Amino acid sequence: MQFWYVYVLRSLKDKQFYIGFTNNVRRRFLQHQNGENISTAPRRPFELLYFEAHTSKEDAIRREDYFKTTKGKVTLRQVLRNALLADHNDS
Repeated sequence: MQFWYVYVLRSLKDKQFYIGFTNNVRRRFLQHQNGENISTAPRRPFELLYFEAHTSKEDAIRREDYFKTTKGKVTLRQVLRNALLADHNDS
């Protein structure tokens, strides 16, 4: 069975999120870390904050699109609140 993943990276440089989808999270994360993605290369390094699996590519794309909306970003911050709070407390 093929899985598709929606993933959320956070730049350690500018603290902004990057949301994408892939069928191989490890490979895609390494591509971002190695600067192989033109849009994210200047924002390296990254940390992988979150990913979720879907059995349908279309469902993963729909979820990625949702996370990029204002409401989706609110949902993401709620899901990631402990990780984001821990990072804030470390500062």
